[in-house]
Amino acid sequence: MSLTDAERTAAEATWDLEPLLDGGSIDDLLDRATTLADAVAERRGQLAGLSVPQWVDLMQRTAELHEILNRAGSYASLHLATDTADPAKGALLARVQERGTALETKLIFFDIEWAELDDAIAQAVLADQRMAFCAHHLRSARRYRPHLLSEAEERIDTEKSQTSTQAWSRLFGELVAAIDVKLPDHDNPVKLEQGLALLSHPERDVRSSAAQAITDGLSPGLRTRAFIFNTLLLDKSVQDRLRAYPTWLSSRNLSNEASDGSVDALVAAVQARYDLPQRWYATKAAILGVPRLADYDRMASVATSEAEFGWTQAKELILDSYASFSPQLADAARRFFAEAWIDAPIRPAKRPGAFCAYTVPSHHPYVLLNWTAKRRDVMTLAHELGHGLHAYLARQQGIFHLSTPLTLAETASVFGETVTFGRLLADTTDPAERLALLAESLEGAIATVFRQTAMNRFEHAVHTHRREIGELSPDDFGRYWYETQTAMLGDAVEVTDNYRTWWSYVPHFINTPGYVYAYAYGQLLALSVYKRYQEQGADFVPAYLQLLSAGGSLAPEQLAGLVGCDLTDPGFWDGGLAIIEQQLEAATAAARDAGRL
Repeated sequence: MSLTDAERTAAEATWDLEPLLDGGSIDDLLDRATTLADAVAERRGQLAGLSVPQWVDLMQRTAELHEILNRAGSYASLHLATDTADPAKGALLARVQERGTALETKLIFFDIEWAELDDAIAQAVLADQRMAFCAHHLRSARRYRPHLLSEAEERIDTEKSQTSTQAWSRLFGELVAAIDVKLPDHDNPVKLEQGLALLSHPERDVRSSAAQAITDGLSPGLRTRAFIFNTLLLDKSVQDRLRAYPTWLSSRNLSNEASDGSVDALVAAVQARYDLPQRWYATKAAILGVPRLADYDRMASVATSEAEFGWTQAKELILDSYASFSPQLADAARRFFAEAWIDAPIRPAKRPGAFCAYTVPSHHPYVLLNWTAKRRDVMTLAHELGHGLHAYLARQQGIFHLSTPLTLAETASVFGETVTFGRLLADTTDPAERLALLAESLEGAIATVFRQTAMNRFEHAVHTHRREIGELSPDDFGRYWYETQTAMLGDAVEVTDNYRTWWSYVPHFINTPGYVYAYAYGQLLALSVYKRYQEQGADFVPAYLQLLSAGGSLAPEQLAGLVGCDLTDPGFWDGGLAIIEQQLEAATAAARDAGRL
């Protein structure tokens, strides 16, 4: 049955951001935040002598301050995400950021005084049960002691961020959102997200044409985006030097509560199994009947037809999947659809991709998608809802412990995606359709684990070049992109010259340097968590809900321990990689059953 336009575009799935303002206006929120910041600032120079009740009062005021600022910031940034070309929305975000930065500068003293506090005093404060709502946050903050500057220097750095990193990141986002892709047989250009979606089309000519159109669309602003990237690379190198971080990735690892050595071990373990994506892509070439895949073939559907999923169909599938695991999770997920917590339709100048914004514990999360009615969009929706449910259950932890480090941030999303996939596969008996499903699942794992690791290697190369040689040309970026992608793909995939510019639309390189390895970390951890569920069944559910509800109140090793995972085991990553190899074998067997090999 053909879909209506509303179902194909998810036209009615638009979010309502007004409740974030808490019945007032942006200025009301910022005025309340100013009053709280002034009250907190009165404790300058007094931290060493505070009693525990005074500490509790101080941290409760600070929590309220962060809640209010995050409400204002979430409202402004989410409004802009739906239309990055709207000057009024851009101006609103700038105003919120500027006033927020002014308040942050008043409170810089806190991090410095807290870091300098005598260990015995700090430990006594943290040991008191009344401080449990912020204890892990404060304990983690003391790890930054070797990397803090003087208060005057920190104030300058914070105030200048408005015209440096934040400004460049915003400009990059607006430039990418404005990219037009001119497809053959289309009267009007489409947005980048729609062009990328065509790379899964079953017809090779369509994929090839889409890839060429994407490359053509990336070309006009390439030098500008390269300049932005160069500027931020230099900015980070200066920051790292001033703050005495030993490597370009050390600050990210510290925020993730992961050692440099443990991350190196993860990257090395994944690189050692680059044979897995290469084996699959060689198999996929045989399935598709081509001698060798090109880069634009990697995500090609192996289905004999490209099924469309309507918005309602996707919603019901995902809710049923979550209900089969936990009715509590399904009830929470249902609210995202019923109460306007999702914005799904593609619009001109809307931010590409998908994300979940946690906002604040006193409110609720929001999910942004760019819905194209593909099966991959269903998995993306399940993925982002996993993030949303993590935030929803962790809201009881309060503002200080709502979020986990990035290394655990993908656990709930990948788990939710895997549960949905399992439900979809169980309902699919046709061999050809099972092949399509298994191939999509495997390719999702490859993209998350192996491609993101290759992207980490790209980041390593460009950060190193900027520090040791100097500014990179667009060709330099392209060369490093080509080399790191080829290392992962091997001889199984032809990396075309056109693909050399595709680094230039990836927002993580700009907004959160070093972020991408967390995807591999989270995917492998989530696969191990899901394996525990397969082994334990319903008995596993309470432990998993406990993990989500804990938010970021514990260290990553402790959080993983709640579901029986040992992140300190050197062989832990090999276990997750073995699961991906099992997926590869299952997809290959399905191809034989379907008569495609």
